[in-house]
Amino acid sequence: MITFDIARTAEQVELDLLGKMANRHALIAGATGTGKTVTLRRMAEAFSAQGVPVFLVDVKGDLSGLVNAGANSGKVGERIQQFGLPENYLRGFPVRFWDVYGETGIPLRVTISDMGPMLLARLMNLNDIQEGLLNVVFRVADDRGWHLIDLKDLRGMLAFVADHAAEFRTQYGNVSAASVGAIQRQLLSLENQGADQLFGEPNLNLQDWLQTEGDNGVINVLNAEKLMRSPQMYSAFLLWMLAQLFQTLPEVGDPEKPKFVMFFDEAHLLFDNASGALLQQIEQVVRLIRSKGVGVYFVTQNPLDLPDTVLGQLGNRVQHALRAFTPRDQKAVKAAAETFRSNPKLNVAEVIGELAVGEALVSFLDEKGMPQPVERAFILPPQSSLTPLTGAERQAVFQGDASTLIIKTLLIISRHLKHCSNYRPMRPSRQRKFRQPRHKPNNSNRLKSPIIRMAVFWIIFWVGCLAIAKKPIKVSSMTSRIRWVSASIPKLPAASLVPSRAVFWVPLAVKNSN
Repeated sequence: MITFDIARTAEQVELDLLGKMANRHALIAGATGTGKTVTLRRMAEAFSAQGVPVFLVDVKGDLSGLVNAGANSGKVGERIQQFGLPENYLRGFPVRFWDVYGETGIPLRVTISDMGPMLLARLMNLNDIQEGLLNVVFRVADDRGWHLIDLKDLRGMLAFVADHAAEFRTQYGNVSAASVGAIQRQLLSLENQGADQLFGEPNLNLQDWLQTEGDNGVINVLNAEKLMRSPQMYSAFLLWMLAQLFQTLPEVGDPEKPKFVMFFDEAHLLFDNASGALLQQIEQVVRLIRSKGVGVYFVTQNPLDLPDTVLGQLGNRVQHALRAFTPRDQKAVKAAAETFRSNPKLNVAEVIGELAVGEALVSFLDEKGMPQPVERAFILPPQSSLTPLTGAERQAVFQGDASTLIIKTLLIISRHLKHCSNYRPMRPSRQRKFRQPRHKPNNSNRLKSPIIRMAVFWIIFWVGCLAIAKKPIKVSSMTSRIRWVSASIPKLPAASLVPSRAVFWVPLAVKNSN
């Protein structure tokens, strides 16, 4: 039976999370500074060591050290000695960094059509009337087979619907010019927050996150330091990802270990200011995604931050210290104590306020799916380094593999062809006739001949290979990372455009990656 070693009591009793119950979701709660992030890190390491891919949100920028082995010193050294852990306990893990803005990790892209009107309405704080109009806009686009890619597409679609309001009124309902103007202003606000970097192509393929390297699951770290400044964009993206996993993954029941585990830090942001329809959708996904083999782990300060219908689905609990300084805090302590299966040896309501840093009340599900009696225990020390990577080290990690270099080359080709032909990529069956070109077409610049297009393609391809051939190469999981876009293409040094062995490198890299 597969188990994940998470915590131990003072009497050296191991508290393991059963693999078959890891997809029953979990709650990690506690006041600031009590050890929630260390618990999240330890759980992610345990899952990765058993070959389970992990996604987690790094809201403070201190999880990048997962790549390196930890140091046997300080509190970590004390815990290693206390529990008699082996010398090879400390180690690093395969990590893939992601960043919506493309500054410290692989850029993320989501198309407007895939995000959908409900999450966009939440993202823009629209009222019911404006949300209704947004639904009309999406319905008109769907009926005409138009795929909305970025914010410019949505703005153009809004203008199209407003211009043909009389035509659509009888079929879809009234189109208010005031509502169109309000949505346009919200789109401008989104662009100022950097949302134009989130929406676009290539669309994120969630299968890229379900990868392993050797016997270890890849830990996908989303850098949310900058993203957290726009909480609505943060929550909308995570909710979209959760819904996409639910729609795309097949039913697997209760496997021996989960197929994928997600950690949502600052989980209360997912539910703040959410409409009733959106809350109902979230609750349904959380309830049913278990059968897809996906475990969702919510990390928050106060259990009362989550709706009761969601809390009822979280069978595994790790409760760090809570401070009862206010009436609301006292209510939270009482509520947290009542959710545990009682243990006659513990007065849970009193113990919650006495827990030290790194200590927690732990209750996992047993083989029958019943919560085990709550135990007071210490979370095992992390195996990886607690020291975050420097900016240069982080860039080296996500820039240093062969798939990164190939993506840069392909993006150069895409941008060049788009510039020469005055053409924005779109799905062939979904032409957007309503959209005006960005500038007046210049027929002399169009590449009309397929032969010329093919020649330009291969010329740019090999020039790109020559440009990047001298960079360090690490071939791993190339095909799984072929869809994302690198933000550093304009920074390629012109001095590197010299003849080299790049002509032989690309086929060799592809062969080795397979």
